[in-house]
Amino acid sequence: MTPSVEDLSRWTDKYFMRTKGIVERFGDTRVTYAIFMRRPVVSAPRLAVEWLQQVAKERGFAVEIELRYPEGKWVGSGEPMLYITGPLRHLVDCETVLLQKLGPACVAAYNAYTMCAELPRAGFLAMDARHCAGTEMAEEMAYAASVGSARAKRKHDAKGFIGNATDATAHFFGQPAGFGTMPHALIGYAGSTVRAAEMFHEVFPEESLTVLVDYFAREVSDGLEVCRRFPDMAAAGRLAVRIDTGGGRYMEGLDPGASYAVLERHVPEAVRGYRSEEELRHLIGTGVSAAAIHHLRDKLDEAGFGKVRIVVSSGFSPAKCRVMALARAPIDVVGTGSFLPERWSETYATADIVEYDGKPMVKVGREWLLRLRPDGTARPGPDTIAGSGI
Repeated sequence: MTPSVEDLSRWTDKYFMRTKGIVERFGDTRVTYAIFMRRPVVSAPRLAVEWLQQVAKERGFAVEIELRYPEGKWVGSGEPMLYITGPLRHLVDCETVLLQKLGPACVAAYNAYTMCAELPRAGFLAMDARHCAGTEMAEEMAYAASVGSARAKRKHDAKGFIGNATDATAHFFGQPAGFGTMPHALIGYAGSTVRAAEMFHEVFPEESLTVLVDYFAREVSDGLEVCRRFPDMAAAGRLAVRIDTGGGRYMEGLDPGASYAVLERHVPEAVRGYRSEEELRHLIGTGVSAAAIHHLRDKLDEAGFGKVRIVVSSGFSPAKCRVMALARAPIDVVGTGSFLPERWSETYATADIVEYDGKPMVKVGREWLLRLRPDGTARPGPDTIAGSGI
């Protein structure tokens, strides 16, 4: 567990440690914390709860957890997500780390759910690890993506996240190992896109092959050349081309006029109504646009490679996925780390003590967090799970 019980005091806000010392001097009390967030999220509490349970086990105290919104449930802004009850002496110095493990995961789960719901027929691959601030965050974000994905599968029959890029967190997606074939560095090392594909296939002959085709700004030409080099894999559906075209240029064969023309052929309604600047960029701009994806699909189909899949990456955030859905972009797999929270201030979870030895009490202005009304009657809410499990 991170941090360990022994290291917890070093990572805890000092005023919590001061409070712990005072409580140890003047006497302990049984308290209940209410934990909430200031924006809508998808509940992703498992890592936080498991960490707290381990602290309780190692310290030898009992903790009760009333989970008002089980994993994967939609949580409204300000709604208490869970109530935690136990001795103040042992809980007060857990707040800092507990909130760290809860808030970011819930926002990332919300983003992942939104993306999968927007593109229910596309599979998603979590490629966030190298954008995370350390391995602990990487674990948290992979877990969050799996929670958001599971919700989208339930609610929208979406394919959701089919895996991720690292072995360490593949288990969250029900996979024994991470997915991935080649970075741009391998193309540069090999000297050509086709040669990189040949090298990969020689070393990993049983693996399906996904080839990056934008390194030399020849997405269509190199994509077709790879297909012709591996016709059997192409026909068997074991070959995919991945486009990660940078935002500084158009895909091979496109410019603004040609991009408009592509969408006019396939989805004219996508470019005939009002569109924001951001939406237009995703539709007909540089980089991996909806027009670029349609264009590549057209060229593959015209050459007889209809079973070759298209993998896209490059900034596929919830907003970009929404535009791709609008344009009915023919995407098979989205490689993305853009479910990571963009505004970190939105990830702040907050905890307030709302009961002291069973007596409802909270700072003025936060009365809505109380588990009981002032008259002692139960506050209505969703079904809850009481106890130490999820």
